[in-house]
Amino acid sequence: MTATCKNSHRLRTGRRYLANHYYHLTTTTVDREPVFADFGAARGLIHTLRKATETEAVISVAFVVMPDHLHWLVQSLDGRIDILMRRVKSESSQKLGRPVWQKGYHDRCLRREEDIREVARYIIANPLRAGLVRSVREYPHWDAAFVQAAAPPSAGKPAPTNVPPL
Repeated sequence: MTATCKNSHRLRTGRRYLANHYYHLTTTTVDREPVFADFGAARGLIHTLRKATETEAVISVAFVVMPDHLHWLVQSLDGRIDILMRRVKSESSQKLGRPVWQKGYHDRCLRREEDIREVARYIIANPLRAGLVRSVREYPHWDAAFVQAAAPPSAGKPAPTNVPPL
């Protein structure tokens, strides 16, 4: 069992998220179980993330699905990060037929002066730092908007702003 604050999920009580801001979101599996070491489970979560970008007011900038956690950089268009995370965690758990996630999640709103590209690179390099691969190109469970320069914005939503190519 991981050593975490028993009521850490309550830290977000009353928190307000801001529309049109970027958030680095991190959530962890129950007891750090490597649920997403299974290729099918990881791809199922990625499908859930992509579905969320079509049905929620959010633009996915970058993500990486690690064996026991998720890093996701998003631009919230409506400021409803709490609802987004609740839906993603619920749907991905339902797909696997069991509870997968620890309660709560960690969020960090990026300041305007922060380089979104650097935060995305940090997220994408997680498998490399964890020693899972020798190159991020070897890891199949990540994506970044920068890499898809020719891809049109999804569901008629505007492309992420202030996101220079890698």
